[in-house]
Amino acid sequence: MRRLLLTAALPALMLGACATLDAAPAAPLETPMAEAAPSPYLPTDLSPAGVRAADDHLALEQVNGDEAMAFVRGENQRSLAALTGDPRYETYRREAEAILTATDRIPGPGFLGEGIGNFWQDAANPKGVWRRTTLDGYAAADTRWETLLDIDALARAEGRDWVWKGSDCLAPDETRCLIFLSDGGKDALFVREFDTTTKRFVDGGFTLPEGKHRIEWLDRDTLLVATDFGQENGHGTLTESGYPYIVKALKRGQTLAQATEVYRGDASDGGYGVSPSVYRDAQGRPTAVIVTRPLDTYRQETWELVDGRPVKLELPERVNIYGVQGGSLIVSPDEDWSRQGRDYKAGSLLAICIPCLRATTGPAVLSNQADVIFQPTDRQSIGGVRVMNDRVVVAISDNVVGRLVVFQNRGEFGWPRTDIATPENISVSLGDASKGSGRFFYSVEGFLTPPTLSLADVDDGSTRVLRQGPARFDASTHVVEQFQAASSDGTMIPYFVVRPKTLVLNGQAPTILFGYGGFQVAKPPAYIPEMGKLWLERGGVFVNANMRGGSEFGPAWHRAVLKEHRQLAFDDFAAIARDLIRRGITSPEHLGIYGRSNGGVLTSVSVTQHPELFNAAVIESPLIDMLRYHELPAGASWIGEYGDPRIPEEAAYIARYSAYQHLRPGVDYPRVYITTNTRDDRVHPGHARKFAARLGDLGADHLYYEETAGGHSNDADPVANARRWARHYVYLAQQLMD
Repeated sequence: MRRLLLTAALPALMLGACATLDAAPAAPLETPMAEAAPSPYLPTDLSPAGVRAADDHLALEQVNGDEAMAFVRGENQRSLAALTGDPRYETYRREAEAILTATDRIPGPGFLGEGIGNFWQDAANPKGVWRRTTLDGYAAADTRWETLLDIDALARAEGRDWVWKGSDCLAPDETRCLIFLSDGGKDALFVREFDTTTKRFVDGGFTLPEGKHRIEWLDRDTLLVATDFGQENGHGTLTESGYPYIVKALKRGQTLAQATEVYRGDASDGGYGVSPSVYRDAQGRPTAVIVTRPLDTYRQETWELVDGRPVKLELPERVNIYGVQGGSLIVSPDEDWSRQGRDYKAGSLLAICIPCLRATTGPAVLSNQADVIFQPTDRQSIGGVRVMNDRVVVAISDNVVGRLVVFQNRGEFGWPRTDIATPENISVSLGDASKGSGRFFYSVEGFLTPPTLSLADVDDGSTRVLRQGPARFDASTHVVEQFQAASSDGTMIPYFVVRPKTLVLNGQAPTILFGYGGFQVAKPPAYIPEMGKLWLERGGVFVNANMRGGSEFGPAWHRAVLKEHRQLAFDDFAAIARDLIRRGITSPEHLGIYGRSNGGVLTSVSVTQHPELFNAAVIESPLIDMLRYHELPAGASWIGEYGDPRIPEEAAYIARYSAYQHLRPGVDYPRVYITTNTRDDRVHPGHARKFAARLGDLGADHLYYEETAGGHSNDADPVANARRWARHYVYLAQQLMD
């Protein structure tokens, strides 16, 4: 059944390439359906035991269990028939594959010794090749690449489904590298030492078995390793989330059992595991060794290894560390912070001398260094930082558009800034940086503007365009506008609309509303070529929500929806949906939503709370059963974001929105598309499976598809990724265009 039309067609403001914000009149949101009547699936006993007892689909949490895989096979068969059997599918697949495997894509560069390194995937090399060239060679029209490691060949030779997950090369020459390989796309990785001079793995070199490692080079013969060290004195060496809490120094030739402990957290630690970081000067010499111990998703202790012994640094628990410069730690606190009579605003960028931070009973260490590098306004935030020899490069988000600034360290005389000119109404992304050369890469892009990659030199202030991405779709037909909508508490939530220039405001436009809203992840303007080709070129509208939970306006924008305040994020999203309808851009019949990972929390909740607003939802790699998420690896690491269901008062507010428990009989839910990956060891596939199964119990029409390889990030194979996007857009076209 089609959704009830709620459209009141109003004229929208035509503002060219990007509109300024205008305010929608504040109006209270309707009561979420989750609150209208209790669901029969919501347990009265919210204890872990009570939630488990009320769950009739626990078998689907067994990743490779017989019942679970039988369910997957049945659902996959039905969904593939509906999606790949659509006459549009093959066209969409070909178009997406042409984009994702195009040989004229910008090769992402990274400094590698005296040259440039790049990992490349295309139709001939779907698993990819790691390769290098010179800087001049990279800038040339016809770049000549030297292959270092062919992952396709390696996978064939070893009979493994290897997926490249990056490298870490030891400065300054960067000839010895740690190579990270995933079996099928999982977050858990194998580690091998590689020699770029011989282009071979090192015989007898460093190797680590599969695990969620945290590794840093200390020197050529020593690694700092946080990993699963097995049983010690009858106890494991991983947290309940499956992450390490012990750091050891591993010498060349040693086994993990022989490594020397340098830091120990606790098995009860939250977050993503204890992590060592080695900061170096331009010559590759270590200047500081820092260990962070996560207390939960966002709070951490910060320790420095001094002469091999850990010393606690007096930093706030919510802090981002970007590097070391001249004996100072470059940090940004995510909370207001006071020290030595100074007050620092959350979200500011600071340089604090490291000895000044060491906990000591002696006299306080003072410094003449000017400590405030940058303090954002209420509508600004830090989008990225690169620490150079005497300068700090900062990408700034200013009302969700990008700025690029270089700050020079003048000691007690402050941090004078130099702005690097960038186009208007775009986003700015920082790439790799080299202290040795004083250069860094950066790129600019917009919804309708392909990326441009440039190289900047902080010493002479020069910039050089290296590559310009070709247009992958006809952008001449569309325009970008920025609006804002009033959420349930009156907060104005910005969003971008990418729409046809000739759009008639009659509520008929097929529209995708994209959102994430969590984990301090901002969603600035981005060039999404497959979306442009498969959706915009066919007359569709794309909407990008900058809802709370992200970092668009600094740490407070994120904190506003943590834990017991989570409903506000869902209200933000619903407010944007209603604003799109109010403006006459679309209607519930033609409005679909898309979100993945934490965006899967958002889309599943949106469907259960406001099914009347949407006619489609792509729910990808989702968290959905929020009353059991902490029991599904690696769920407990996110307690700082959502709360702890084991604590009664926190279980109570989580239970108000957990979509799995709020599905109800007799509700006209839209036909949703739920998709996940068997190899996803970050967000457990059980979430998606159980939601689909419960929809099936209710007789609600839905599609479910589970890919068997690729992991959470879906980056294993561009050819497979093209099929994924084709399925997405076939479904969205069926629901919103047909």
